Amino acid sequence: MVDNHVTQRVAELRQEINHHNHRYYVLDDPEVGDAAYDRLMNELRSLEGEHPALVTPDSPTQRVGATPAAGFSQVQHRLPMLSLANAFNQEDLEAWYRRVKGLLDDADFDLICELKIDGLAVSLAYENGSLIQGATRGNGNTGEDVTLNLRTIRSIPITLLPADLPAPPYLEARGEVYFPLEEFQRLNREREALGEPLYANPRNTGAGSVRQLDPKVTASRNLQIWVYALGDTGDQARPEGHWESLEWLSRLGFRVNPNNRRCRTMAEANDYYHEWLEKRHDLPYEIDGVVIKVDPFALQEKLGVVGREPRWAIAYKFPAEQAVSRLLDIGINVGRTGSLNPYAILEPVVVSGATVRQASLHNEEDIHRKDIRVGDWVIVERAGDVIPQVVGPIVERRTGQEKVFQMPERCPVCGTQVVKPESEAMHRCPNTSCPVQFFELLKHFVSKGAMDIDGLGEQWCNILIGQGLVKDVADLYLLEKDRLLDLDRMGDKLATKILANIEASKSRPLYRILFALGILHVGSEIADLFAQRYASLDDLAAAAEASNGEELTQIPGIGPKIAESVADYFAVSYNRQVIEKLRQAGVKLFHEIQHPDSNRGGSLPLHGKNFVVTGTLSGFTRREAESRIKSMGGSVTSSVTGRTDYLVVGESPGSKLAAANRLGTSVLDEAAFVDLLNQLDPEPVS
Repeated sequence: MVDNHVTQRVAELRQEINHHNHRYYVLDDPEVGDAAYDRLMNELRSLEGEHPALVTPDSPTQRVGATPAAGFSQVQHRLPMLSLANAFNQEDLEAWYRRVKGLLDDADFDLICELKIDGLAVSLAYENGSLIQGATRGNGNTGEDVTLNLRTIRSIPITLLPADLPAPPYLEARGEVYFPLEEFQRLNREREALGEPLYANPRNTGAGSVRQLDPKVTASRNLQIWVYALGDTGDQARPEGHWESLEWLSRLGFRVNPNNRRCRTMAEANDYYHEWLEKRHDLPYEIDGVVIKVDPFALQEKLGVVGREPRWAIAYKFPAEQAVSRLLDIGINVGRTGSLNPYAILEPVVVSGATVRQASLHNEEDIHRKDIRVGDWVIVERAGDVIPQVVGPIVERRTGQEKVFQMPERCPVCGTQVVKPESEAMHRCPNTSCPVQFFELLKHFVSKGAMDIDGLGEQWCNILIGQGLVKDVADLYLLEKDRLLDLDRMGDKLATKILANIEASKSRPLYRILFALGILHVGSEIADLFAQRYASLDDLAAAAEASNGEELTQIPGIGPKIAESVADYFAVSYNRQVIEKLRQAGVKLFHEIQHPDSNRGGSLPLHGKNFVVTGTLSGFTRREAESRIKSMGGSVTSSVTGRTDYLVVGESPGSKLAAANRLGTSVLDEAAFVDLLNQLDPEPVS
């Protein structure tokens, strides 16, 4: 039995430490120094060490120290974590406000304005005031259980504080985990000192930190959180509006952003946007816009949700940020399909909090159209605050020493004469055995969407090529264990895994093999269209060669450029030799298909119906949804046209939804899509 005095002292220490954690990590207003805090924590650790029965999951000592997880289990959100529609200018914002006012019969309401934190959205679930689960947003309905990692973030309360309105038996809060800029820069300084590659930006690094399998790695990153919403509260009564809920969450101990503001009019909300557009770099974290919400929960419920976006909120995004740098040179990357891709080599410049040394230049025609010259001072922009690109030159700063760019006549890797098809903007190296091309092709071939050979990442692809073990993709199927074990850092377990995954890949569906070959213009959707029509690679090759690709254009969705590319691929003897090696190695290059023009196809319930699937679905992958459509006789294309019968929309549908609305195409959300399948299919979808 544990002495009552010890039990009471442990409870007192936990309460006192939680109080000081809240003062330090949430309010940034500590009451005691580090030494006094450490004495309290050391005393608690000592007592728990002497009396292990007193250790509980909500003890402040239990934030860090759990063993690494084997993986992340799935979490079903009680309420969907919705995405936000975007406004990119004043007109977009005013159009949203007019729609909201119209739907609410011109009712008056307050607007809540918040900074849009550039981080990772998470859900925090509490039972009886104790943190029981933390999850990523995932697809909005299902996320990953990252509880152990989120417990290491000290601004996330493990136990809630007492408040005038106590926490209900179940409470969910939602927030944005982010990487403070100072901590991100510290991490990159440490990596630079160790000669390790630097991380690109705080947002992606922070998201990766939350998804570390070892919570100690997450803890070392010193992440932070701003809580921005109240989620599910079970049957408990909740505040009447968003603003009141934020105040309640703050009193319960959550870290709520002090820069939130309640506005009475859209003009005030617009002033808030422009204020933070100017002040964004004064903050110790990154923001990429502001979020504007209708305050009363009753009005939010009346407005409802369209697709996966609430009508009652909008993200007003900041314009892409620009900076000026000098273009030192233009380099050339050779891509998987032989494309020569120019890129800008810049004097380092900080744009949106990230140091940019290289930027996209698209192609030679674009460079000449913008009149970008080596030596120019240029405007650099991070589109979406992520992808750097050169907008154009500052012509008035020219000295006359700048040089007009010309694409090299020979491949910078293998020296082969470069070609440029008249119908394309890209220059290409036609040598399919070009070392860089083959490295990119091998990475593509083993990737998840293609042959899915787990264990063969970029590093091992490079090593296999460098050691001469793989000279074409078919050589993967000739690898022997003894040769793999001769490689540095290749153990028996990994070698066994790689060979097993290579063997399993021999039976991949035909469309994935066709996609894996890396034929120019043949992505996964186009490969699927060919696999629906032809039963084998041999049949496709014969059709392409017989009419120089003309027969292929009879397939809906296949144009002359794609058909010509496929015909050109099979016309190369080297490619035919690789396919034959794959066949000899046991790779299945055929399947049984039901021809779309067969009698059975005509009797299927969706025969003659054209579908497009866009966005992220919660109950299917896009491939699974498309397969269900095809199994019932429907066809699937990638673009919405006048011939499209249905657009199936998931989360973040993008421009295809706008095209469907413009053309009057029937739009099915996921629930309506499932209902349609269940009406037509004797085996219903759950």
